[in-house]
Amino acid sequence: MKLNIYSDKNYLSNGIRAVPMLYPFWKEFIPNQKYPWNRIHHNYIEVGNSLFNMTSLKEADLAIMPANWRAIRGESWRDKVNKQAQDISMQFAEKVANIGKEIVVFFAGDCCAEKVPIKNATIIRPAVYRSQKRQKDIIIPALVEDYVKEYLGGLISIRQKSAKPVVGFCGLAQPDSWDLKLKAFTYHGLMLSKSLKLGVSPYKGKILRNQAMRILADSPSLVNTNFIITEGSQSVYLTTQDPDKRQKTRAEFVKNMVESDYNLCCRGSANYSIRLYETLSCGRIPVFIDTDCVLPYDSVIDWKKYCVWIDEKEIPYIAEKVAEFHSNISDKEFIDLQHECRKLWKNWLSSEGFFTNFHLHFQANNTSIATHNL
Repeated sequence: MKLNIYSDKNYLSNGIRAVPMLYPFWKEFIPNQKYPWNRIHHNYIEVGNSLFNMTSLKEADLAIMPANWRAIRGESWRDKVNKQAQDISMQFAEKVANIGKEIVVFFAGDCCAEKVPIKNATIIRPAVYRSQKRQKDIIIPALVEDYVKEYLGGLISIRQKSAKPVVGFCGLAQPDSWDLKLKAFTYHGLMLSKSLKLGVSPYKGKILRNQAMRILADSPSLVNTNFIITEGSQSVYLTTQDPDKRQKTRAEFVKNMVESDYNLCCRGSANYSIRLYETLSCGRIPVFIDTDCVLPYDSVIDWKKYCVWIDEKEIPYIAEKVAEFHSNISDKEFIDLQHECRKLWKNWLSSEGFFTNFHLHFQANNTSIATHNL
């Protein structure tokens, strides 16, 4: 199904890029293609015109807010708002409302409960709490580059089933402490105060990861572990300004994933896991810790088919659950699942996959769509 969409460059504030959905039509906003993380949307850009028609507002099915006013160069998008960009966006929303069209807003922000001040908007965001989800909230996956293509020579690295599962993790984890809370307050600022009002905190993910890894590491009779744990406010491969260093550390991160059978995927500052999508991109099986999460396309994707699913309350039993899952699948099923995880990412969770299936959110009775298309 091809959707007619409308947007307007005149509602972009200085210094703010258009949202990636509009890249096929506004090519001047496409990032330089030199580094892998700048090629995230490459395949989508090639097919975007076959998925969407850019039309007038009157003819459009959907009006796309051109800017994400939290994605601001030079500022922390987690806890700051560009007031000028927000004011211009509100003008766009008013224009759309006056003609009675549906508006779609891409909204980045680690505070999952933050409200978008546009009445009846469809909000595309990376995370919400399942218990607080609005009907018009749509979850977008963390869009990452194709790790197989960019780091593995285009060939998925398939592991044979061993007697004991190997669980990997490379990233931030830290035990609960006042030092951690102080760092979180300093780094996250406003976002922290908003989160605490809801009884959650942006450092919760680091604590849960630490707890899960400690239990896994203390269970050598059940699982083997492949952990690289860092402490600090953020991962180097995400934040360093040196692109060559970033590329090197990113390759090391991918190496850790592909040298493991399973990868621990637990929320970070917000209630979602980027590592979930990175793991699937590599054709690895996630050990996903559910913290009241909503996952993309969950009306058509049976997520528990692709993950070792761990409810947050089940973390004390995580080693037993991983070992049980591993023992209950055959050698062939283990190999097949790696291919299926890769296929899931490519067809649904990559930039091309997400936007190819975007129309499903706006079809009547979309929950009846057959899952055999996955």
